[in-house]
Amino acid sequence: MGADDIDGRSCYAESILVRAFYQRYSDLLKDMPSPEENISGVVQTGAIEVDTMGSQRSTNAVARFYHFVFTELSDPRTNDWPLIGSPAPGLLILGAYLYFVLSWGPRFMENRKPYKLNRLLVIYNFIQVYVSLWLFWEAMEGAWLFKYSWKCQPVDFSNTPEGLREARGVYIYFLAKISELLDTVFFVLRKKQRQITFLHLYHHTVMPMISWGATKYYPGGHGTFIGVINSFVHIIMYFYYMVSAMGPQYQKYVWWKKYITTLQMGQFCLAFLHSFQLVFYDCGFPRWSVFLVLPNAVFFYFLFNDFYKKCYSSEGAEKAKTEALKKD
Repeated sequence: MGADDIDGRSCYAESILVRAFYQRYSDLLKDMPSPEENISGVVQTGAIEVDTMGSQRSTNAVARFYHFVFTELSDPRTNDWPLIGSPAPGLLILGAYLYFVLSWGPRFMENRKPYKLNRLLVIYNFIQVYVSLWLFWEAMEGAWLFKYSWKCQPVDFSNTPEGLREARGVYIYFLAKISELLDTVFFVLRKKQRQITFLHLYHHTVMPMISWGATKYYPGGHGTFIGVINSFVHIIMYFYYMVSAMGPQYQKYVWWKKYITTLQMGQFCLAFLHSFQLVFYDCGFPRWSVFLVLPNAVFFYFLFNDFYKKCYSSEGAEKAKTEALKKD
């Protein structure tokens, strides 16, 4: 075989390898994205990463804020007590309460006769009288008679028996406000819709929220004065309801109903004056609380005053009777 044959075969082999390599290279180029597509992909990937990081940061910020408000600021002694750690259970209870009272309950009772709950109401109101008596005595004997200053009193955040006693009293007061939601439930079941006024709903919705906040953040001190006078009023109020539920033969003994409303208006005047002292005295109890207590005290006073005029003034009582007859 000559040299020319060897060179020819070598060139032929090389040409085959070159074509194969070129073909393979061309196929790879087809599968690869163009520079524009590559840049676009990088930008999109970066945007996704930025969005993910941004959402994570937002989530972390919300989690940190939630932990700060509902854990770090709270009183560690009460924060783990039932219904106190998170606002969710309380809000669910209030949401279910409002839904039943304003929507589901009236529809359920629409074609039914009113339930006669006299025995249940006597027992329920007796329990409320007992709880209110206990709360009033516990607050007076354990704090306001011998220990607290009537001008300004800080919260005892210690784990001493006295400090824990105060916190426990505030917590039981909160549980009492939750139990009082049954007042409205019984109105619905007895078809007493005229008694479910804005005043009634506002009072029964706001008081559990305020007492929850007191239990979680400031269980004791200056702010408990409102609970003391409220418990005293409730002793009389629930005693009236208990006697009324015993039957018509006892109605002659409850002629003093209108004075309960007068007493309720008086409690808000006292609450206003007592809380207003924080403007002048600084003992460590949060002074910003006056911006919450004072407007509510004024609002409640005018609501109860309006209720008194509508129900007990001669003109208001006559108007109420006329409207009741029209509905019947």
